[in-house]
Parts: sequence; C-alpha cells; structure tokens
Amino acid sequence: MDGRDLVRSIRVVGSVGASQGLRAVKAAWRRRRADATALPPRGAERARVPGRVREVEPAAGGGVVRFGRSELRIVVTVNGAVFWGWDGAGPEPSYALAGRCPEPDPRAVLEPDKDGGWRVVAERVTVVVSRHGAVEVRTPGGVTLRRDLPPRWWEPVGGGPARWMQRSEVPADARFFGLGGRSSGPRLREGTYRLWNTDPGGSFAPGDDPLYITMPVQMVVSDAATHLVFHDSSWDGTVSLREGEEGAGSGHDRPGMSELRMDGGPLRCWVMVGTPARVLLTWASLTGAPALPPAWALGHHHARWGFGSEQEVRRIVAGYQERGLPLDAVHLDIDHYDEHRVFTVDHEHFPKLPVLAEELRRQGIRLVSIVDPAVKAEAGNAVYDGGTAEDAFVRDASGRVVHGVAWPGEAVFPDFTDTRVREWWGGLYAERLAQGFSGFWHDMNEPTSFTAFGEKTLPRSARHSLEGRGGDHQEAHNVYGLCMARAGYEGLLELAPHERPFLFSRSGWAGLQRYGGTWSGDVATGWPGLRASLSLVLGLGLCGVPYSGPDIGGFDGSPSPELYLRWFQLGAYLPLFRTHAALRAGRREPWEFGPEVLEHARVALDERRRLLPYLMTLAHLTRRTGAPYVRPLWWNAPEDRALRDCEDAFLLGDCLLVAPVLDPGTDRRAVQLPRGRWYDAVTEQVYEGPAQVLVDAPLSRIPVLVRAGAVLPVRGGDGGLELEAWAPAQGRTGGGLVVPDAGDGWNEPELERYVTRWQGRGPVVELEGEGGPSEPPYPVRVRGLGEAGAQT
Repeated sequence: MDGRDLVRSIRVVGSVGASQGLRAVKAAWRRRRADATALPPRGAERARVPGRVREVEPAAGGGVVRFGRSELRIVVTVNGAVFWGWDGAGPEPSYALAGRCPEPDPRAVLEPDKDGGWRVVAERVTVVVSRHGAVEVRTPGGVTLRRDLPPRWWEPVGGGPARWMQRSEVPADARFFGLGGRSSGPRLREGTYRLWNTDPGGSFAPGDDPLYITMPVQMVVSDAATHLVFHDSSWDGTVSLREGEEGAGSGHDRPGMSELRMDGGPLRCWVMVGTPARVLLTWASLTGAPALPPAWALGHHHARWGFGSEQEVRRIVAGYQERGLPLDAVHLDIDHYDEHRVFTVDHEHFPKLPVLAEELRRQGIRLVSIVDPAVKAEAGNAVYDGGTAEDAFVRDASGRVVHGVAWPGEAVFPDFTDTRVREWWGGLYAERLAQGFSGFWHDMNEPTSFTAFGEKTLPRSARHSLEGRGGDHQEAHNVYGLCMARAGYEGLLELAPHERPFLFSRSGWAGLQRYGGTWSGDVATGWPGLRASLSLVLGLGLCGVPYSGPDIGGFDGSPSPELYLRWFQLGAYLPLFRTHAALRAGRREPWEFGPEVLEHARVALDERRRLLPYLMTLAHLTRRTGAPYVRPLWWNAPEDRALRDCEDAFLLGDCLLVAPVLDPGTDRRAVQLPRGRWYDAVTEQVYEGPAQVLVDAPLSRIPVLVRAGAVLPVRGGDGGLELEAWAPAQGRTGGGLVVPDAGDGWNEPELERYVTRWQGRGPVVELEGEGGPSEPPYPVRVRGLGEAGAQT
C-alpha cells in the first residue's frame, strides 16, 4: 500500500461512512489475495517485432502480408473504413461493432510498392506497408496522415497475454481529440492518458485522469484531413501524446507522436479518413447509430441525491410550477431504495410511488430511476436470490462468487458479458416500469467496489463469460458498463416495445451510443469544473457518444449564484440538461439563488423550451449521420487552425454558435467566429467571420450567435412548430433541416429541407420537394433584417 493508496483509502472511507470502513478494508485484502493467487507475476518476457516481409496473400478489400514473426491482415471496407490486425486478428468478435463487419471493398487492391513494401489502394485512402511492418495511411492525393511504426510485443516466457506497444507519427500541425470522457480539453495536450474506466472516488476537476469512460478512440485533425483511429482492445493501457512542431530543427517539421501501450488483447485497428462529418458517419456505421431519446428527455431534468421522500419531490415540483418554470423530469437517487438495494423502494418514505409517478406524468413530468449493478448479498433479497438461481454473478478463478462492497454493503455483481445474464437483468426493469419510472440512470458501473486501498473495482482475476469465450476482468472491465447498458436497453425494448428507451450510463466504452448517453459524473463545484463540463461533452461527441451533459452547479459543495447561473446557462444548450447534487451539497433549485438568478434562469429555461423542436431535429440527424449535437468550432473547417485551438465555445448543430461564460466577473468575451455572417440571437447585431470578435455577455445571458441563412424549427407561442429564418447575406442562400417528431414512438418522420434566398427586396423561405419548391407548412418568422423584420 503506497501513499496514493492511503490517500484514496481515506477518501473512500470518508465518502461511504464509517460503517463501511471495515468492509472496505476486508474487500481490499480479499481482492489483493485473489489476484496474487490467480495472476502470478509475469516473470521473464521475450520481445518481438514483425521482422521482414516474406510473402503476401491478396484477398477481397486487401489481403494478408506475412512477416518473419507475425502477419498483418488489411481490409478496406465498402464504407471506406480501413481495418488491420496483427497476428491473425480479425475485426470480430468485438464489443464495439454493431452487427457484422462491413463487406470488403471489391475495388481495393493489394499491389507491390517500392523498397519491397506493399500497398492497398482504395477510393478514399491508400494504405502503405513497409517491408519491416510500418503502416502508413495516406489521402488519395498522397499526403501521409499517420504512420504506425512496426509494433512491438512482450510475451511472457511461461505463457499468457502479450503486452504490446504501437507508436504512431502524425503531421506536425495535427491536434488530438477524444479518448472518451476527459476533463482536460477537449483538445488533448501532451501527456499520458490511461485507458481504464475509473471512479475517481470523489469530485473531479480538470487534470484528473482517468474518469468513468475511457476508450481507445482518437480523432486527429490536421490541415490535410481528419482521421479517426480506434484500437479495438478493451484491456488496460495508456496513450502518450506529443504534439508536433513545424519548422523544428533546421527547418524540418517534427511530427506529432502517439504511443499506445496495452496490457493484452488483440492488436487491431480501424482508421476512417475524411471530413469530421464523414469520419463520424463511418464510425456510426461501424459501432451503431446513436439511440434516439424520447422528446421529453431533451427537456429540463432536476435531480438530487437526498430528496428523501415523496413530500420533498412534490415540494420541488410545486416550486417549479408556482414560479412558472418548465420541468420535464425528476430523478430519484439511491435514497429512494430500500436500504440501497437495487430494484426496491423505501415504502416508508415513498409509500405510493406509482401514484406519484402518475400525478407527475399528467403534469408532463417523468420520473427517472437510478440503477446500480451491485446487488446486496443477502438471502431474501429478491434480486440476489434470483441472480443466484440464474448463476448470474461474477465468480473468481476458483469458482466462488466474487464479493465486493457498494452502497448496500456486501455485494455481488452480475456478469453482463453473458447473454443469459443480460436477459435476466433486462427483465428486472419490469419492477421499475411498474413503479412508474420512464427513464433510467446507470451509476457505479465501472464497476465500482469500495476498497480501503488499491483499485476500487473487481479483482482483475475475476472470471467473465465474454460471450462464451471466457476471460477475466482485465478484458471485461472496460466493457462492463457498456454491457450493462445493453442489458437495460434490450430489456426495455422487450418490456415497453412502443416507447423509445431513455437510458444514460456513467461508464461505457466504444458503442455506448447504441443504448443511450452519459453524463459528467461527479464534477467538482467550481469554475474549473464548469470548464471541464464542456470538455467532456465535446470530447465524448467526437468519440461517437453525442448525448451527454454535466451536473449543473457541480456535484459537491455550494456554487455561488454567479457560478450556478453560468453553469445553468451552458446546460440549457447541451443535450442532457440536468441539475444534480450530492447528499450534503447546497441546493440546486433556481429560486434558491435569489430573485435575479431566478429570472435569468427562467430566460434560459424558456429558451430551452423554445428550441426543443431544433434539438429533436438534431437528435434525428444524429441518429442518421452520427454527427453530435455539440460540435467543436472547427467542425466545418478543420483546416482553420484558429478554430482548432478554440475550446471555450461550440456549435449546436449547424445553425447556432454558443459561447458560454466560463470565468467569474465576465460581462464581455472574445468569440472566434468561423467563416460567414453571424447574428447575435438577441440583438441581431451582425458579425463577419473568420474573425475574433468581442461580444456582450451580461449576467442575463450567454452569447449565442446564429448562422446567416439558417432555418431553425422552434416552438411558437401557441406550442406549435414555427420556422425561425435568419436572413442570408445579400446574394447568398441558406437553409436548414426539420424533422417533426411525435415524441416517443418509432415512426421515422420525413426529413424536411428548407432553403432561404433573396427574392426582390427581402428573403423568402421555401420547402424543397420532389415537385419543386413550395410554401412551408408552418408559420415563418424572418429575423436579421433589423427594423424591417417580417412576420408571415
């Protein structure tokens, strides 16, 4: 036990209470003994590199290149993605992929290259393999986007999984993004990032790493093109990044560097090349379309650990209603459980939960339940008894059920990597639906098991099904939350097939978007925590997880009125708009911060309600294209280096630019504008980009700019859909997309495309259709004309 373990031990015991302290100490020793027995020291290792090319075997989409001590399989698929795997590794089985691997591209050809190497030439990319095993990805024009040097393996002499290292070079101007949920960013600076889903054991701030969702997914943006790279191994590992330097040393560029080290698993890789939109479209085609949330999930959510009773929930809801503040969902934390036991209710404090849920539903408010994976290990607990009968819980190497410590005390953990266990667990949501819950919030599923020292999770030697292949927690840990999300999502599809499931998960891995979204976790209250909130949402979106948001106000502590308001204003433009706080934290209701904050929060809430049709359209477009709701400013112009380095503003879809206030005492702020004309959404002042401009940011609002020519679907005064069109620049055209949505069902609405153009002395808005342009079926309001603004 080193000093860091001791500090973490103190934090854990403090957070779970003295009653759990002894259990946490016992759990730590139990875990250490289990791993010492089942995971002996690695001992001597042999280093290995591929060697020289010996022969090749062409195949559809590419082929196999055999080296002296390894072989490399390369396939370019019909969607333009490139796969390669060393030592015979193929793309399946994989927890990241949705369904079968795409078919090989029959036009991609393996052919000889210079100096004894080989290359695969395809329409969108060329892959060049050197005679020693370096792999280069080039644009069709021949520009190198990344060069993976020959990999290196370290194999235990006595057998066991091989560690491996892959070092890659990227252009000197490249910037790194992604790697899951990272609190520093969204641009990833030089340093080492761990790939091991981790509960930090308390509130986190920028620089704390790793967090709840890590994934070996990088988006690399350079002048030549954008590419996404995914190393499909769920084992523990690290990524070390070094930015390049242009003109370094005698005028030569020093390339950027990424070094990936993994403790095991296959060395296999996917690369997608193109614009950011094309890259994420390809990524979604591989890993699955993002789940479509029900319409109410895009509204305002209020949560707290410690509501404590039905009376308190009613009091909070009444507070919103008395003040005329929109509210769409209330979340119940672990305090509504019976002694923290999952799939139970504390009937003393919540005696008529289904009645409460029905009352709230009639008022347009849904109840959302927390769901933890840890099951109290106690005979008579229905979930424990049912899981024992199903042999559902994770076992150790000697066949005994693994025990850990969580909120209910001594606990066991379902093995979600087993299809049979997922089906059993998914059926348990029937109890939640019967209680009246409409949505589900997965927590503690890294998985977390409290320990006084060492890692706060299951033993690495714990055994898992891994879909019948068999393996241990070293491989299963990072996909545990992903598989739990799958169990819940598929169970809800069976139990309520006519409703879109709403589920978000604290932990996950590549492909989480298939089942729902995530949130920030326990972000620290403070201005750094506010900044980290935006970093997490942007970074996760670039990894293909578009639906997320922070705990508004921070998880712990008591935010100042200014900090709370600025966080609230940011949250109003993020996909998940949720206030939340810890058991002993300060209040988070808008009226608790004084009348001025209340009125400004009301403006943010009303604007969120007005923009719901736009957000619903973005949700449908995200499902169809993989493009996130929240996008970095460089999304449409990755070659713009000023935009690449901008981290304090974002695009919401294609139409809005949101510039949150992230520092105290700010009433004006600089905004880096992409190319084109932009309007202030409130004053309609015009700005021309590309440029950096200074805009007003009074306490009453954060700056929001609208792209000239944009058409936004908004909620009108009567609750119906209206079109808000912004005048294009003279001689230009613009437009927007609208996807009308009924709310909860599975009907696929038609996409409506609108165009704005100048006609005579003013702009007009037309609906494009197969029969030509026509009048829009909704009221249209044209803005951006100053006093000449029109209502039609």
